This record gives sequence, C-alpha cells and structure tokens, in this order.
Amino acid sequence: MESEPKCTGTAGSGIKEHEITVLLVDDQAMIGEAVRRMLASEEGIRFHYLGDPSRAVTMANEIRPTVILQDLVMPDVDGLTLVKFYRANPATRDTPLIVLSTKEEPTTKAEAFALGANDYLVKLPDKIELVARIRYHSRGYINLLQRNEVYEALLASQKALAAELAEAAAYVQSLLPPPMTEGQIRTEWRFIPSTQLGGDAFGYHQIDGDHFCMYLLDVCGHGVGAALLSISAMNVLRSQSLPKTDFTDPGATLSALNEAFLMEKQNNMYFTIWYGVYQHSTRRLTFSSAGHPPALLFTVDAAGKASAQELRTTGPVLGAISEMVYKTGSCVVPVGATLFVMSDGTYEITRPDSTLWTFEEFTELLAKATEVGKPQIEELSRSVNEIQGGGPLDDDFSILKVSLG
Repeated sequence: MESEPKCTGTAGSGIKEHEITVLLVDDQAMIGEAVRRMLASEEGIRFHYLGDPSRAVTMANEIRPTVILQDLVMPDVDGLTLVKFYRANPATRDTPLIVLSTKEEPTTKAEAFALGANDYLVKLPDKIELVARIRYHSRGYINLLQRNEVYEALLASQKALAAELAEAAAYVQSLLPPPMTEGQIRTEWRFIPSTQLGGDAFGYHQIDGDHFCMYLLDVCGHGVGAALLSISAMNVLRSQSLPKTDFTDPGATLSALNEAFLMEKQNNMYFTIWYGVYQHSTRRLTFSSAGHPPALLFTVDAAGKASAQELRTTGPVLGAISEMVYKTGSCVVPVGATLFVMSDGTYEITRPDSTLWTFEEFTELLAKATEVGKPQIEELSRSVNEIQGGGPLDDDFSILKVSLG
C-alpha cells in the first residue's frame, strides 16, 4: 500500500526537500489497512506497509523512511530484534522508530527504549496522536538529514576550493625565479606562506649588462586578493613595463610603482617593498624601500667576525600617498659580502610565552650562522620553527639571499 510520491528534490540546491515517508512493519494486514486509512487524507505523507518482517531492513534501505512503525510481537522475527537490526544498519541507524504493541508493561517499554526505539504506542492509537507523532519524529529526522546534506555540500565546496587554491599557490610558486648557483652573483631563497596563498613576492634579474636588480614585496593581508596584487607588481618589475621609468634608479622605480598601484585603485590594498640595484663595474648597490624592513649586508672581517649593515631609506608603504617621491640610498659592496632581503614575517615571531622575537635577535642569529659557516637560511628556518613552538606561522616567511662575490 503506497500513496503517490511527490517531488523530493530542489533543482540546483544540492539539498533535498524530504517528504515524510512512513514504513509500517506488522504481520497483520488489517493493522496495515487501518494505518493506511488514518494517513490517506494527510498531505505530504507517503505510506508503505510490509507484512514480512524478514524483509524489513531491506525495504527500509530501499525507501529510506523518515519514521518506522514497528510491531513488537510477530512470528519468525521478534520486533525488539528488528530494533537492534535497524540500529546496526548504517541507512537506518538514526531513523526514528515508533514501537507499536498491545503490551503496556513498563519493562517491555524500557527494553524497547534501551535498544534504540524513539517512541512507544499501544496499538491502535488515535489518529490525531499517531499523525502528530509521525510528523514530530519525521521533522526532527528530516532536519538531521538536511543538516548532513549541508555539511556534505560544504565539505565538497571546501575540497574544490582547496584544490583551486593549491593550483593557484603552485602557479605563484612557479613565478618565483630559480636560484642562481653559478657566476659572480649567486642567489637562494626560502618562501613559506602562512596560508595557501600569501601576499609576499620577490625576484631578481639583469636590467642590462652592468646592472642587476633584486626586490621583495609584502602585500597587506593574505589570500587571493593579496596574491593577485603581489603577482601584478612582480610582473611589472620583471617586465620593466612602467613608462618613462629608469629601473636602475631604485627611488624613481618606487615612485613610479606607487602611482601605478595607488591603494584606492587596488581595493584599498597596499604593499611594502625593498628594491635594490647592484652595478657590477663599480660594486655599488643602490636601494630604496617603502615601509619595508631594511635589507642586511653581511661582511666577515679577517678574524672571522660577521657584521651587518642595515640598508633602508625612509618612505611610507607603497600605494598610500599619491605623487610620493622615494629616496635612493647607496653603498659599496665589499668582495664576498652577502645580502639578505626579507619580509617582516621572517623575524616577527611570537614565542609560546607571547613575547616577540626581535629584529636584533634575528640579525644576531644570521651573524652567528655566518661565522660558523652554517647555511644561514636553513638555520634561520629551523630556529624560527623552534622559537614559535611549531605549527603554522602567523605571517608569510620570505627571505632572499644574494651572494655578491
């Protein structure tokens, strides 16, 4: 016995509009007919009757009822045994069970509830009461189903988003320049984004036969927007596509970059940057910075003592003020010197006791690693992980090492 089913899906939502579906398992056909008549005039309720209790679990798997009415006393299969079967079956583990019985003994009721029944009615109950209980238990179960569907849809969406972010992160990584391992200038770097998509970017290349530029920028925030802005700025520098700009002049380069990336045109996002140009013929390094940490130029004296010179110029973050003129600083680079350019996420590390690792401590660590001949970047990365106590970093970790032989 079955009433005509209604549509159970909502196009495009991914979440079903579940209809109340009742499965009655009772060996007496007259009980099945009586319940069918009770529910026949009830809108939005589908009714199924099964007189063979041995097929109860199989049928429940097929029709997925929102409530099961289960007779207690039947030949061959005891009703309480079926309750245990329902609860052991994944498809009916949470389906509401209303036990129907001619018995009113408290011990029988207690056993039914202990095995997993949700309700107990002495048959045949009044129609008003039966319908009310069917709707009440079904409504709770449908809410559970829809919550689970929303959760599954959310997981699927997050999985798809994670895959897209991973693809985007791989693309960003592919834009970073490969290390230079031969020649007078050698480079290496470490980039550890705090999220899948960070806001840091860096690069280096020959401008012409005598000038080599290097830069590192740090966009405010993280995620897709920050990554897109950092890639855009990096591509402008790499392609030297700013009009009427001398890219061998760091101050002029940042002034032009500032006008090209004013924050009101970039969804109120800005970035800091350090930009330097090394001239091979004179060993002179010119540089300019916009709200960025200073670069560190390390040299080692005859006694093996390492010292660092901070290279920075004063200037606000890039994109904040229109028509800003950025200054250029310069120094002569000793033979064998090493330059480090980094983002603030490399040294602004919070210890487990909530104290902040300072820039001075960061500089001392690099100096000691230089003096004892340790690989500076590897030592820094290891120490930062220990200082923070493990786990993801609060900000992107970006550092560029340039050995100027």
